[in-house]
Amino acid sequence: MIPLMNVRRDRADFATREDGGATVLSLTLLISLVALGGIAVDVSNLTSSRTELQMTADAVAHAALLSRDTKNASSAKADALSVSVANLPAAEVGQVIRAEDIVFGKWIETTQTFIPEATSRSAVQVTARQNSDGGNPIATFMLKVVGFDEWDVTVRSTFSTYRPSCLREGFVAEGVVDLQSNNSYTNGFCIHSNEYVSLNSNNTFEPGTVVSMTDTADLDLPNSGFRTNAGLSEALREGSWNIRILSRINTIIAGIQDPQSIYYPKYLTSATPLTLANRTVEQADLVPGRIHKASCRGGAALTIGNNVAVDKVVIVSSCPIKFNQGVVVTDSVIATTDISDKSITSAAGLQVGRDDNCATGGEAQIVTLGSMS
Repeated sequence: MIPLMNVRRDRADFATREDGGATVLSLTLLISLVALGGIAVDVSNLTSSRTELQMTADAVAHAALLSRDTKNASSAKADALSVSVANLPAAEVGQVIRAEDIVFGKWIETTQTFIPEATSRSAVQVTARQNSDGGNPIATFMLKVVGFDEWDVTVRSTFSTYRPSCLREGFVAEGVVDLQSNNSYTNGFCIHSNEYVSLNSNNTFEPGTVVSMTDTADLDLPNSGFRTNAGLSEALREGSWNIRILSRINTIIAGIQDPQSIYYPKYLTSATPLTLANRTVEQADLVPGRIHKASCRGGAALTIGNNVAVDKVVIVSSCPIKFNQGVVVTDSVIATTDISDKSITSAAGLQVGRDDNCATGGEAQIVTLGSMS
């Protein structure tokens, strides 16, 4: 028989012992910590998955816009979708981006808005999704305990092209840009060389003009330099560009003769070329809406005669091209595969493009594998 006093002592000892004991508060805290840890795991997984989805949307948008520069919309979308699959394989996460989720359009910088436009090459918006409607939501782990099984996530990425003003209005060259005397350059005009710019005297550069090169210390000037070239010091900039269009000149020259190419002008009515038989092109030799070709022997130039209006035509030649006085080129492309230093030369007064304050239409391009003088 156990004495009553010993029983009471044992109970008192048991009540004060801490080994193997747990209070209601500690159990509550433990459960709360486990729940918070589970939520942290789910939120971390959500953040990681959303980041991957955004990175994929960014990569697809970049690929789509880069491809759209030289391809039609459907081909550009196909190229972009291959990037999507490479980043997030459908076998792992389902299809996060479809062709209809890639939308070309225009980006309005002033209002920060995207406007869809199927024919545009200047911007693209891509939407990527992982949701229950697509059958590929982001699954939860611990939150399943409270009946929350999945996350629906949608992200967007918008890319727009940046075309430096020099590529729209100015002189751009991989090599030297050599300018003579007595020229006036107005607001918005840009001169860029990836090598250096060479200037003579008595040129004027209005505020808003740009003269840029990799290192402005390489600027080639006469001794009178900045004193005789008003505004030049304010116009100087440093920078080097990857002038991608230079690698596409052969493609462009072929494309302006191919109705399936994006470079084929809309104003052409026939892809069958006409032959320019004479070395000097007069107004009667040019038929609007047609391609005109000329081959040369002995380096002789194809000359565009005085005051000829070159309008809505394509001229492709293998020889140097010379413009006489008063030539106006509108809605036309003139291209030569000649590689000489003077593959394009001109007398004073050559007008390239319609003088219409940059209204739609009237644009003209001169394309050469050589240099212009």
